[in-house]
Amino acid sequence: MDVWDNLIWIVQDFADPRKRVFVGYLFLSLIIAFVWIWWVGRKTPDTTGRSSLRRLFDKRIFFSNSAKADYKIFVLNRLFSGFISPLLLTQVGIATGMFYLLHDQDWVRSGALGGTPKTLVVALFSLTMFVVDDFTKYLLHRWMHRWPALWSLHKVHHSATTMTPITVYRVHPLEGVLYGARGAVAQGSTIGLFIFLFGNTVDLYTVVGVNVLVFAFHVTGSNLRHSHVDIHYWPWLERILISPAQHQLHHSVAEEHHDKNFGAALAVWDWLFGSLHLSEREKDLTFGLEGRDADYEADLGTIYFRPFREIGRFFKRRATRLWHTVPKRSSPTAPRKDA
Repeated sequence: MDVWDNLIWIVQDFADPRKRVFVGYLFLSLIIAFVWIWWVGRKTPDTTGRSSLRRLFDKRIFFSNSAKADYKIFVLNRLFSGFISPLLLTQVGIATGMFYLLHDQDWVRSGALGGTPKTLVVALFSLTMFVVDDFTKYLLHRWMHRWPALWSLHKVHHSATTMTPITVYRVHPLEGVLYGARGAVAQGSTIGLFIFLFGNTVDLYTVVGVNVLVFAFHVTGSNLRHSHVDIHYWPWLERILISPAQHQLHHSVAEEHHDKNFGAALAVWDWLFGSLHLSEREKDLTFGLEGRDADYEADLGTIYFRPFREIGRFFKRRATRLWHTVPKRSSPTAPRKDA
């Protein structure tokens, strides 16, 4: 593979409709953001649109130290994924395992729902894939905030002090591995279950090769969740779907915003499990980490290597605590000399 092939491989996500940063989605996000800034979000009219464009393409955002670190992390993580991808779990492997696991069960038989109309199967499969994938993202994201070892990895993402669509790639490589495994298990298990129950009628409703619901999520501005454009939804809709402003609030350093809005596309999980926070209009948010973690913003050495040290210290403390709580066997009593 020559240099040109390597370059194409690094940036191929921008040409892949299955990825959030596909150029088509980015273009639609720009249009949505411009309309919001120019017409919806302004108190005074911007007749020429120039000030709206300046705000949309604010160089203080796109060329900040935090954003520059995002771009570097994007490239480095792409290189890392090229080495590690062949070792990861795959949808096919999980789906095959689920299929044969169900074959060993006496309470259900293969093709039990094979007579279901194909249109219904496709619709049900598309919806189930979307919901299961989104719910497992919510669970893992919540665990990332709750378990110290996982937070050591996830705070790399929260260290961004300015956000652009590339900030979605600002993750520690090990977090990327965890999310990849999550996707393989969630999607592979769903595929295996549906093929077992419905047979070869299983298929997705797709647009440009993407689940129609995922496509709808991307074309309606998923990239704006990591941006400086705080688009709000109506309160009732923010209980169903996560708005860009809600996800930006999730990145806020304000204490009242901590551990809120873990959802990716759906807000119903946050609503059901008590982590929902509706967006707040006319409120400036500060992003990033504070205290000794502030140097995560742009220092790549800290971003990539400090999490390993923190995880090592975490497990060392756990092992020490466990050692001190295990009852020690008392030594046998020495015989008395005058016995």
